[in-house]
Parts: sequence; C-alpha cells; structure tokens
Amino acid sequence: MSYAIPTNADGYRHREDRTWDSAGQNGYQRSNIGAKIDGYFEKKELPMYKDKPYNYAASRKKPIYQKWRFTFAVLLLLVGLLYWVGLFSPTFARVKVPDTDKHTWSWLNNKPSAASPDWNERREEVKQAFTLSWDGYEKYAWGSDQYQPLSKRGSQMTANGMGWIIVDALDTLMLMNLTSRLSHARDWITTSLNYDQDQEVNTFETTIRMLGGLLSAHYLSTTFPDMAPLTDDAQGALGNDLYVEKATDLADRLTGAFDSGSGVPFASVNLRTSRGKASHADGGASSTAEATSLQLEFKYLALLTGEKDYWDKAEKVMKVVDDNGMEAGLLPIFIYAHDGTFRGANIRLGSRGDSYYEYLIKQYLQTAEEEPIYLDLWNQALTGVRKHLITYSKNSRFTVLAERPNGIGADMQAKMDHLVCFMPGTIALAATRGKTVTEAKKAGKWGKKEQSDLDLAIELTKTCWGMYKKTATGLAPEITFFEVDDPPKSEADGPFKSAEMVETPDAEWKKDYIIKGQDAHNLQRPETVETLFYMWRITGDEKYREWGWEMFKSFVKYTRVEGDAGFTSVASVLEAPPRLRDNMESFWLAETLKYFYLLFSPNDLLPLDTVVFNTEAHIFPTQKLIRGMKTGWERKARDGDGKIKDKKPRHDAAKKEEAKDPKSEDKSEVGEDTEADKGKAAEKDHNT
Repeated sequence: MSYAIPTNADGYRHREDRTWDSAGQNGYQRSNIGAKIDGYFEKKELPMYKDKPYNYAASRKKPIYQKWRFTFAVLLLLVGLLYWVGLFSPTFARVKVPDTDKHTWSWLNNKPSAASPDWNERREEVKQAFTLSWDGYEKYAWGSDQYQPLSKRGSQMTANGMGWIIVDALDTLMLMNLTSRLSHARDWITTSLNYDQDQEVNTFETTIRMLGGLLSAHYLSTTFPDMAPLTDDAQGALGNDLYVEKATDLADRLTGAFDSGSGVPFASVNLRTSRGKASHADGGASSTAEATSLQLEFKYLALLTGEKDYWDKAEKVMKVVDDNGMEAGLLPIFIYAHDGTFRGANIRLGSRGDSYYEYLIKQYLQTAEEEPIYLDLWNQALTGVRKHLITYSKNSRFTVLAERPNGIGADMQAKMDHLVCFMPGTIALAATRGKTVTEAKKAGKWGKKEQSDLDLAIELTKTCWGMYKKTATGLAPEITFFEVDDPPKSEADGPFKSAEMVETPDAEWKKDYIIKGQDAHNLQRPETVETLFYMWRITGDEKYREWGWEMFKSFVKYTRVEGDAGFTSVASVLEAPPRLRDNMESFWLAETLKYFYLLFSPNDLLPLDTVVFNTEAHIFPTQKLIRGMKTGWERKARDGDGKIKDKKPRHDAAKKEEAKDPKSEDKSEVGEDTEADKGKAAEKDHNT
C-alpha cells in the first residue's frame, strides 16, 4: 500500500521517473527517436512500485559521459520547444480524452436520481471497466510485465517476464467470474511463467504481487470453486496445485533475501542464485515497510505446506525490528539488513513506512487472534500515531496524519501521501476485528477506546475524500500538503469538529488542501477506495459507497483511453480534461478495481472476519495456528514510552561505520560495486 519523499530527507518527486520519461513527460507521447536518445544517456530505473516514492532514483556514481548530460538536456529541451510550436514535424502529441457520451459509458452523464441506487448494476460497471482494461492488455501487450495503453504496447521487467500483470490480476478475474479470461491466464502461467531467471528483483514487490497473487488464487479456487470455474478439459485447467507449485518455487528463490547478518531481508534478490543484495541507494538500507510486509505471504505459505522455515524467517524480522525499542512504536523508514538497526529518524506512514503498521494488526487477525503480540504492537503504534503524528488543518480542522522527517520531538510536516489513506480503513478493521460495529457491540467487545479509534478513522477518511473533492477532475493527487497552525495542533488540544465539505468551486474548506504541481499526478492508486470498502462494511454508512461511486465515475471519465486500450494514469488532476500518462499499473487491476467491485457487492462476499487482504489486496484466509507454527519470540520489557528498559544507546557514527563495513558472514553481494557491477545493476534495475 505499495514510494515518496520529503525535501529535507530524500528530495520530492521533482524529476520525472525514468520509466515515465521514456513514455513521455507531462502526458505527451514521445517519439521513438526521443526515447532512444534518453536511453543512451541514462538507463531507466526500476518500474513504478507501489510503495517506492514516485520518481525514486538510486544514488549511483555516474559514468563520465553523463557529466555533460545537463547541458545536452537543455539543448534537447530547446529543440523540443521548437517542435512544440510547430517549426518542425511534431514529436509530441497531446492525448485526447475520449467522449464519454458515446456507447456504454453514457451513464456517466446521468443526473442524480432520488431513487435508491442499484448497487449490483454499479458493480457491473466496475466489471466492465476491468474487462476493458484486461482486454486491451490482452490484445496489445499479452504476457508483458508493463502495459502502455496510449502507445498500445508492452515491455518486460526481466528478460523472460515475471507475469507481473497476469498473476497480480488472477484473483480479481475469479471474483468477477471471468472464466474465459482466467483460463487464458492459467494457460500462460502453465506454459510461459518461469522464475528460473538470472535476474535481480525487488524482494517486497515480488512477494506482495507475485507470491501473494498465486496464493490468493489458490485460496479462492479451492474455497470458492464456483468463482470462474474451469472444467477439466478447459484450457489452463491443470489442477489447483498449479498456483501452490508456482508459489513454492518462487518463495524458495526469495528466501535468500533473508540471509543477512540480522535476518532482515535485503532489498533485492537474484531469482536464480537466491542471493540477496543490499539497496543500490539509501546507504544500502532496506525500506522498513518492505522488510516488514512479507509476513502474511510467507506465513500463509507455511500454513499451507507445513514448511516451518517460511514462518521462522518472516517472524524473525519482526523480533529484530522490535528489539530496537523505538519510542512510541513509531519506526524510521530505513533499516540496515546487515545488523537490523535503523538508518536516520524519518517517521511517516506514507511511502516506505506504511505497510509495517498495516501488517501488525493483520498478522493478529490472520492467525485467528492467537498471536496477541501483534495486537500489542498495533496498539502501541496507534497510540504513538495519535500522540505524535495527528494534527488538524488550520481553518476547517480536517484531521491530518502528518510526518516527522527528523523524528519524534522534531518539527512536524503536514503532508500526506495518498498511500497514507490505507490507514483509516485499517484502524476501523482493528477496532471491530472485521465485525460490524453492531456485531462488536452485541459481543461486548466495544468500549471507549474502540469508539475513539473509529471516530479517528471516520475523520481521516473524510480528509482522504477531500483530496478527491478538491480537484477539477475529482481524482486525488499523489501528495497533499495542509495549511496548519504554528505550532500544529494535536489531539490534546481538541476535540475539534471538521467543517462540512460544501459543493462549491471556491469553498473555504478547499484552502486547507495544498497541491503542488509536481505532486499532482494520479497513478490509479487504491488506498482511498480500500478504506471506503472497510468503512462501508464496518459502519454500514452508505455515504462511503456513494463516495466510491463518485470516485469511480471520475476514473472512468478522465483516465479512459480512446478506443479499446483501457485506462491509464493522469499527469495532473488539477486540469480537466487532464493530460494522460502512458502506463497502467498492475494494481489498477489487482487492487483499485477489486475494491470498487467489493464496495458495491453484497457484504457476504468475503466477510472481513474470515479473510485478510495483503497490501496488494490479495486474499488469504484467517485460520488458527496449525502444523507446529507459533509465535517464536517475546517482546523485551518496556518503559512507559515503549523504550526497552536498560537499553544501551548507540551512536549514529557507530551505525554509519557498521553500514560501511557489513558483517563478513552476510550471504549477500554488499560493499562497493565496481564500475562493471554498477552498469549491470543499472540494467537490472530497468528490467526489474
């Protein structure tokens, strides 16, 4: 719930991501010649990941030929401007937003009706959007890991492909009962998907999308055989073990990432050698969210197969992380794999931090509440969030989940990545354990704390909804800043009542939302609709469904590509119609449209007290501990602030020295890369 970064830490997303750049800056489609020139002067970075900051670039030393690249880029820009004004043949073409009045999308212009909405009908509209996206991919980029709907082509992240889009969308195909498309996908997995590749991949992204997708497909196909059923003679119907076999093969290759000095996984791993590799940037540190968001997947595989090693590797990470004894349960966003200590003090629940908190409560729910240690960790972290990260906008008193770039006690930054919008739904889920509020009250599991947590979830959901209502397109930006008091207010200064969101273009409440041009893109992210899904299921308040419907209409109206290619990303949500970007993320199919579909579905489809969703919206069952699996660690004694008692402080200088000299027993490729290694790494980063 997949990357972004503050100015005083890593630098905001001021430069375009290299992958987007080759597709065309600012929503324009680039010529083949322009793309080749870019490719010569700098290798493209990793494809857009869910949890990495947009425009994230590794800090590598640049070859000599890149030192004059800035001057060349300026000259190239001048030539581009001449093209733009029409002096030469045009290299760029503005993308046309399709006419939504035609064909099957005419319902977009229907006026609001006093009659009760038909939610089944609305669910079918979501299904139609999915099939348009899938069919466009199937027609123009089948088997590719990435899909560019505007240019109608695909590209691979590895030499032979990873099944990035196909595997990620398997369980959505099942939920929507798209049998023929599922059969085609299974056939491709059977005949073409092979993880035996000499290729570095991102440990976290490969786990949540590929391993999670395969495990979810296994769970749905075996537990709900009526979901997109395949007959024995159907193409691709080779038995339910197909998914587990592929998942086990992939997991065995990924486990090498955990072979570090501390047990904290390295950022990358080679699929063929199962050899971990430290991050090419960030001093070699792994992202905290990445290292601590592999547990649902490996634990479920352990419960399926009885292979305890999967369980033990995932569990050990949590112990190492917690043994740092960070104040208030709030963690810095980088952690060294070689010794398990944190790098820096930046605390946020956006990119690089988010899914650590998400997986605390979900690990507790996954094992049917038999591991209370994770509930304890969640409660401590949520208390810390409320004390140190919650503030309020200056005029309308919207609740803001802010950041502490320099740690607790330092200045707060009133900024929210869209990624943070997973949190309200997760808070509500934790408050009721997946039950409705009515059910929780009847069971005697409702008190002041639960009500207070739910109230916080309600207010944060409203803030996230405002990110959509603020813009001309009705779509949220990647990052939003907020106007706050100086010093910022906290919960202790409250309670505060937020203003109503009046439906006028110049409404006062909109002044509290600050959207900067470089942050105004929309990548079809799922976090807000994910929260709406949880809030609807838990509270029964239909406004969350209505908000979801408004969001869905905006996606259809402004992100659909002309013709049959599907949907794509948006360059700026501040312009209507917007300029489009040439990329469809796999999470558009795996998460965003799935959550819309579930939001409009009957509540007995995947009840929240019987399943957990991983951070890529893949579905695992809740089940009691079996096959000898158990929590293999205990928390160290803490003081009132959550710090470990009698813990000896470590100096930052010592940590830096250790980072420069990783322990010799690490089974990884760490240390200073040769120039040849850097060239290979850059090439692999593009492909990965």
